[in-house]
Amino acid sequence: MGVSDRRSYDDPCGVARALDVVGERWALLVVRELLLGPKRYTDLARGLPGSSPTVLSQRLRDLEAAGIVARSVAGPPGGGRVYGLTPRGRELEDVLLALGRWGSRTVQTSAGDLTADAFVLALRTVADPARLGGWSARVELVVEDPDAPDRITLGVADGRLSAVRGTADRPDAVVAGPPAVLRPVAFGRRPLEDALAAGDLRVEGDADVVRRLLGALVPPVPA
Repeated sequence: MGVSDRRSYDDPCGVARALDVVGERWALLVVRELLLGPKRYTDLARGLPGSSPTVLSQRLRDLEAAGIVARSVAGPPGGGRVYGLTPRGRELEDVLLALGRWGSRTVQTSAGDLTADAFVLALRTVADPARLGGWSARVELVVEDPDAPDRITLGVADGRLSAVRGTADRPDAVVAGPPAVLRPVAFGRRPLEDALAAGDLRVEGDADVVRRLLGALVPPVPA
């Protein structure tokens, strides 16, 4: 079923027209998984385990037809086909950040773990622009997940926290650890110093930059 065959709200409102394009189940989560950069189908499927192959393939076709996602060939060394966001697809970034802030105040009932992409989006949704203002930094985040290791560069500039998949050129600090440690430290459930002392987390470079970044992450107040 292509985009033109899908049911429409038949409503001229911009919200309705947007939902005609990205309102199908899993569509926005596919976009979430591509915010940090292109991915292979297998990586998308790993990040969205609740979606069946049939549904995920259909959502990708829908998003391609809508001009939100495009296929390309990855460069060396991996090669192969990847899916990435188009410029129009990237315009959904602020939408997802706003939706994530709104949703973070809802009581969590899922027992699932955050993917690296969802974790980074969560960091950005709780980052306080006032606490990010007046300074800049780059922190490389090394996610030591045996099933899906990742490297993500977090950037602080102009009161905003950005993120992109890949290593940083001369970062101010590098933070490395498994997801089970990174998450509680980032969200204030475990002190950084405790994780460092236990050897569960490692910081190379300027640890004060890491402390300042963590201080800018403000846990949401439940609605």
